[in-house]
Order: sequence, then C-alpha cells, then structure tokens
Amino acid sequence: MNSSFSTLDWVIFGIYFFLVIVSSVWLSRVKVKTSRDYFISEKSLPMFAVAISVLATSQSAATFLGAPESSYLGNLTFVGFFFSALLAVVIVSKVLVPKFYDIGAITVYELLEKRYSPRAKRDAGVMFLIGRLFASGARLYIGALAVSMILFSDIAPLHMIVAIIVLMSGSLGYAYFGGIKSIIFADIVQVAIYIGAALFIIYHLFGALGGDLGVIYTMLETSDKLKIVDFSLTGSYNFWALISGLLLLNIAAYGLDQDMTQRILTCKDKNEGSKSLIVSILITIPTAFLFLIIGLLLYLFYQHPEFSGFSSEVSQSFAGEKIAIFMVYILHELPDGFKALATIGVVATTFTSTSSVLGAMSSVAVTDIYKPIFTDKSEKHYLKASRAGVLISAILLALMAILSYYWQRVSNIPLLDFALGVMVFAYAGLLGVYGAALWTKRGDESSVRYALIAGFMTVLLLQPYITKALFGFDVNFAMQIIIGTVVSFVVMMSGKAKS
Repeated sequence: MNSSFSTLDWVIFGIYFFLVIVSSVWLSRVKVKTSRDYFISEKSLPMFAVAISVLATSQSAATFLGAPESSYLGNLTFVGFFFSALLAVVIVSKVLVPKFYDIGAITVYELLEKRYSPRAKRDAGVMFLIGRLFASGARLYIGALAVSMILFSDIAPLHMIVAIIVLMSGSLGYAYFGGIKSIIFADIVQVAIYIGAALFIIYHLFGALGGDLGVIYTMLETSDKLKIVDFSLTGSYNFWALISGLLLLNIAAYGLDQDMTQRILTCKDKNEGSKSLIVSILITIPTAFLFLIIGLLLYLFYQHPEFSGFSSEVSQSFAGEKIAIFMVYILHELPDGFKALATIGVVATTFTSTSSVLGAMSSVAVTDIYKPIFTDKSEKHYLKASRAGVLISAILLALMAILSYYWQRVSNIPLLDFALGVMVFAYAGLLGVYGAALWTKRGDESSVRYALIAGFMTVLLLQPYITKALFGFDVNFAMQIIIGTVVSFVVMMSGKAKS
C-alpha cells in the first residue's frame, strides 16, 4: 500500500488543523491578570478536567508508538507500570500534596525554600529545567520523526524542521495566551482525539484479522501474550521492580516534577488535588490498555499471516532508522483516511506533552529564579515575563529537537536513550533531597546542590553503555533509581542538622 498521504488524508488532516487554530483562538480569550493566575489559575479548575490533563501530560508520541511496541515484542506487563503509579499517587496525595497547598505553592520546589533556603529552591528548579529541556526536546524530536515520515515519506532535514515547527506552533498556541487554564481545556480535546484515533485503528486491525474475538483471544493466550504480572527477576516491568525502583520513579514523576504537579495545584484545595491524581491514573490504565491491544493485534497481523494474509517479511527500517512496528503499520498498511487519523493521534499526544512542559518550564523559571532576583517589579511585568518564559522555552525545545536530529547522526552515543532518561537522572537527586527534607532534620542549601548533582551523576554512571564497558554487566533501570536516590540521600545527611 502507498505510504504517502492521499487527498482524503490531507482533507482530514487539514480539518484537524483548522479546528486546532479555531480552538487556540477561542482559548486565547481566557482572561489572565497575574502570573499566579497564568500558572495555577487561582486554584479554580474542576477536578476531573485536571485529572484528564494529568493523563495527557503523561502521554507523548513516545507512548503512542512505544506502548504497542512493548506488547508486540512481549506481553501486557507494561501496564503494571501504571498500577505502580496508582500506589505512587496515593503516597503523593497523602504526603506531598497537602504540604504544597499548606504553603500556597506555585511550584513544587518552593517547599525547599521553606525547608532550607531560596538557593535550594533555585538549584532544584535549575535541575528540573535542564532535565526537561533534554527529555521534552527528545519527545518533540520523536513526534517530528513520525510526522515527517507520514507527511513527507522521508526524514530529510528540511522536512524534520517543518514538522518540529508545526508541532511547536500548535503547542505554543495553547500555552501562550491563556496559560494553564487553556492548556488544561486543550488537553481534554486532544485526549479525546488520540483515544478516538486508537479506537479507529483497533477497529481496522480487528477487521483485517477476520473479526473473530474468540479466535484472536485463543491465539494470544497460546502465544503467552496476555501475561500481566511478571514475578521473574529479568523483565523490565517485573513485580519487584514495580514496587521498588519504578515506584520511586512514579513518586518523583507525579509529586516532584513541575510538569505534572502544576496541574494538581490548580484545584481549589488539597482534597480535590489529591482526587485528581488518583482519578488520572484510573483513566490512564484503560488508555494504556488500548495501545497495548494495538501491539497485540499487530503481533497477529505480522507474525501470523494465517489471520491477516500478510506474507512478506516485516522490516522495521526507514531511511536507516529502526522504527516502531506501529509506525511500520501506519506507513504501509493503513487505508486512505486512517493514515490521517494515525497522524493526528501522534500530533495530539505531542501537543499535550509539549504545551504542558512550556507552562511548567516558564513557571519554574519565573517563580523560582526570576522573581527572587527582580523583586521590585509589578504584577503586570511578571505576567509579561511568564509569557516570555513560555516563548523562550518553545524556542529552546525546538532547538533541542533539531540538535537531537543531527547529534544522533554524528555520534556513537545513544543520545535518544540518554535524552529520554534525563528526567530520571534528575529524579534520583530530587528523591534524595525531598526524602531528607520531609523525614529528617538534616541538610542545608549546600548539601541540596551536591545531592542533586550526586544523584544525577550516579544514574549517569550506571547507564548500560558505561557499566558494560567498564565492568561487563548492566545495572537494571529500577536499581539505577534506587542507588541514585540512596546516594543523594546520604549526601543530604552530610549537611547540618536544622530544626
């Protein structure tokens, strides 16, 4: 089947972007008077809207393409990650969210200012900004790769830059004028769109496999593709990893990452904020299942030609790049119209993840770094600075996405793997710092800085491409988080005791 867009695809894609422009203009009419209103909407947003936005923030093009890859190559154990997240958000809602509301926080790092000093808050904010620039720049790059492949049938530099600009422009349209309120309402629309795209593709795959649910289920069960819980010590999402390292990862993601927690702080009180977290995970689990089901159906389509009639050997190569199996299916098997829907799904997930990070980066830059330096400015000035922060963040993320494209081609370092994990490197340090701040009386502003650096460097040194070269073995992902957190916590314990 032709991999290029048909006239019908272009019409559907054009209608989608027309609706994006109209909704961006409509949402830009949101009245914002202060920087606080811009970042947390004066705690006025409904709980369920916030929950959907948290779901949207946790998704990206990497999730859209990566979850089907996980079930295509393995089974359903990836969904355990979200059950681990459910336990994590219960902990966050009981321990962290009340403290954020008690101090009237705009960013989560203000808690460190109360506990240690303004410099401790700035250091944590800088760690977040560095991590988010790399991680979200890489997310944007992945989304642009997919869009360029589908729209232009190549990943030429000019087409990649066009894809990056298109994705960033849509994200910026939601984030710039109305702040967090317009971002959250836009997230609701985009979530509905990419879930709808997933349902359409499941419908098409189901029909291509003959449409007999009983036969499909039996074959998947026979192939051991339906396992959900893994008690071995080897799987990436085994039970022991889910209750240890991956639990720590989820605590950091939902409680210490401003990209996620900014939404929680828009609820009217701590109870609503806590509920929004728990509800977000409860709706994330079935959403994740949708994309895992796509992977299972792709497994039958490509590996069992007796169902699909697909007789040639599947290739996951495109212009020298290894691409996800879902991307292969989108490029070569989807009929006219469905290809546009799949593209819209990728675009929608990129819009939600990118617009959210623009607001989060600006909130930290202005609230934790800019305001403490320029303390004598008017609220009107801070609002302008907040919008400028969103614009600067957009430019930096676009440049990082372009840099990722070229860096990956001239270096032997697996940049993409590193960039996607940079926030994880930041999480180890933050977990150690917040563990000391919440549960001990030790630590000071100097130990905060050293602990953040120590956690980052520990996880970096434990990366497989380093440990394998030096020692001949890998340290799994869950252990990296645990060791990094412990090292960071030990460094915090070297600081002075403070009541």
